[in-house]
Amino acid sequence: MDGPDRLSVADLRRHYADVGLAEDELADTPVEQFGRWLDDAVRAELVEPNAMVLATADADGSPSVRTVLLKGFDDRGFVFFSNRASRKGRDLTANPRAALDFPWYPLERQVVVRGRVERVSDEETSAYFASRPHGSRLGAWASRQSEVVGSRAELEARFAALEERWPEGVDVPVPDFWGGFRVVPDRVEFWQGRPSRLHDRLEYRRDPSTLSGWALARLYP
Repeated sequence: MDGPDRLSVADLRRHYADVGLAEDELADTPVEQFGRWLDDAVRAELVEPNAMVLATADADGSPSVRTVLLKGFDDRGFVFFSNRASRKGRDLTANPRAALDFPWYPLERQVVVRGRVERVSDEETSAYFASRPHGSRLGAWASRQSEVVGSRAELEARFAALEERWPEGVDVPVPDFWGGFRVVPDRVEFWQGRPSRLHDRLEYRRDPSTLSGWALARLYP
């Protein structure tokens, strides 16, 4: 309902600092540049600097979006882990392409990644799963991710039963329905906020004809 004291969403504005992003400041590859900006986000003590918005679409093209955590990146791509029977897992099986967005608002920056998706190896999945806290490993088994659950009590009962089966100190195996996905980028955009909405947008595009394998383009804001 509207009222005399209700703030209009259209009036919400942020005035960005005049901190630019020039082509000659960027690394040769997007992975190296991403590492620089991620280091900046960590040093700035941003909350969950590895949080990223993951966009997928199902076989019919119906989109879906959620926030997940980046758990690794290198020249091969950007890795996260999930229940593969979840909505995102089903989407990526039917339509193995995705987009990622890292919204580093306090730094007036974001990074957008687009590309195909592949499953990570069983060895990588096992190594990461073993590094998770005991409770998180049990949680992977307890949650039928994206399915309807009757109550919170039902979820907690499933978790309690798993605690009895695999108590603290006992190895928890990797569920056969759980694993990693890697977004292999073909485009990576680095966005820096600027005054008057004249933002800097510099995008790496795969180009096998270049020495680095990438070409750089500036986009209109």
